[in-house]
Amino acid sequence: MRYVGWVVKAVLFLLLLGFAVKNTEMTVVRYYLGIEWHAPLVFVLLVTFAAGVLLGVAATASRVFRGRRVALSGRTDRVPPSQGFEEGA
Repeated sequence: MRYVGWVVKAVLFLLLLGFAVKNTEMTVVRYYLGIEWHAPLVFVLLVTFAAGVLLGVAATASRVFRGRRVALSGRTDRVPPSQGFEEGA
């Protein structure tokens, strides 16, 4: 099973390497006020992907840390199932 994982990783690496080799032409990213950035297309895509990942991690980090803090403190806001209702009511 371990070899299957290595084969999948190698194939994925080769596919991404081929994508990078095919997209080496220069592209221009234009910002406001006439600012331009000249870079290879694959680099622009990599930077855009990395920025999206960082924004996603930053957006979820507060919830993760809050949940960890609550779990470590032992505090529960829920009523245990045995105390949630009275029998015969």
